[in-house]
Amino acid sequence: MTDSRALVDKLWSYCNVLRDDGVSTIEYVEQLTYLLFLKMAHERATRTMRPEQIVPESCSWQRLLDADGDELEVTYRHILAELARQPGTLGVVFRKAQNRIQDPAKLRRLIVDLIEREQWSSADADVKGDAYEDLLQRGAADIKTGAGQYFTPRPLIEAMVECVRPTVADTVVDPAAGTGGFLLMAHEYAARQAEASGQLSPENRAKLGSGFVHGVELVDGTARLAAMNLLLHGIIAPSGPSPIEVRDSLTADPGRRWSVVLTNPPFGRKSSVTMVGADGRESKEELEIARSDFWTTTSNKQLNFVQHIATILDINGRAAVVLPDNVLFEGGAGETIRRRLMAQFDVHTLLRLPTGIFYAQGVKANVLFFDKKPAAEAAWTRRLWVYDLRTNQHFTLKQNPLRRADLDEFVECYAPGRPRDGRVESERFRSFGYEELVARDKANLDITWLKDSSLEDLDNLPAPEVIAREIVEDLTAARAEFVAVAAARVVAGVGLD
Repeated sequence: MTDSRALVDKLWSYCNVLRDDGVSTIEYVEQLTYLLFLKMAHERATRTMRPEQIVPESCSWQRLLDADGDELEVTYRHILAELARQPGTLGVVFRKAQNRIQDPAKLRRLIVDLIEREQWSSADADVKGDAYEDLLQRGAADIKTGAGQYFTPRPLIEAMVECVRPTVADTVVDPAAGTGGFLLMAHEYAARQAEASGQLSPENRAKLGSGFVHGVELVDGTARLAAMNLLLHGIIAPSGPSPIEVRDSLTADPGRRWSVVLTNPPFGRKSSVTMVGADGRESKEELEIARSDFWTTTSNKQLNFVQHIATILDINGRAAVVLPDNVLFEGGAGETIRRRLMAQFDVHTLLRLPTGIFYAQGVKANVLFFDKKPAAEAAWTRRLWVYDLRTNQHFTLKQNPLRRADLDEFVECYAPGRPRDGRVESERFRSFGYEELVARDKANLDITWLKDSSLEDLDNLPAPEVIAREIVEDLTAARAEFVAVAAARVVAGVGLD
């Protein structure tokens, strides 16, 4: 058993105890986040060499060790409330923090028997970081909490990062950071490549430690998990500013530009708050987002993220974005955005993802790769290369999860770092010229050519549970589309009778 596996099993063993008290999986991970942070801060404050005071003395780990019974619960709540008001990483980790462990005896057992017995600061960053990632994945699997929508499969992230190839010369942003998986993987890739090429100078090492990655996350609890994930992997320090911002990415142009965007915007089509564009015009019915830098006004959240990414990406920057199928074929605003994107950007690669790899049900998704180019009269998109990993592929989260090896062929076809005109078509990899794409009805990029073998050969049908899951996903996706259409018709004043 690996060190990280042993550690996560130890941490996880207590989750079942708290679940009986109504503490969900993701809430348990949050409580671990608070306590791990306080314990590591205590270790830094009491170390012999260069002690560092990260939290106020009134919020020290020792106060929790010294308290018992009801006093412990009161002390813990006081510490959480005080740290929530602190700036920087402290404020992100403890923002709106609450104690979910109402039994003081169980809280003390978690503090004394589980957290206190480990030396977290001295543990290898890979060990404790991998253990925390494992906990996040288990939390994402708890479908009752909906946490899965913030967790992108790590094999997919790894493949996307390998294709985009971030370096220490880049700046990387995830405008929908979730638990920080893209930022973590981009940092690890850039650091590994710099070390292998002898470019890990003190200046580059300093940049990797501050300013290389940046994330924006709307949900407080998810932002704290992202910050802790980066902290445990040794990417950020517990004191100082946090690379994770807690806000809505879509409200306005942040003014800053990045050379790499890696993201999986949240599932769901509709925005729920009213936005005001730079021209002062408010969006209607708290559904649409109006920004002067956007090509069009729409209530489709994923389409708005595409427009937002187009804004924040620097000239010659690269983007890899997970997007649902509707972004590829939806008319109206969707068509406008696709045509503008293909004209002003080099939209060069589309990976059609298989079903059964996301924790949120009903998701049929793709990864769109595109580069930002300087203004020009001619369209920048020359050819769109489409890799179909969906047809005749069947994955499940438990019995047959997506693995990194399942994406090897795609990465090989993508040919990272090599000229795209040297790519070679194959059974699953086809290219389509710009004129052909814009001539399609509504510039539809929902392109398929492979035949589903299960429709032709009943002997090769997938397992019943796979068929059942795919039916559920199709129905869930269809229901979401009908709800969105109905909402749009109501907003427009169209009767539904």
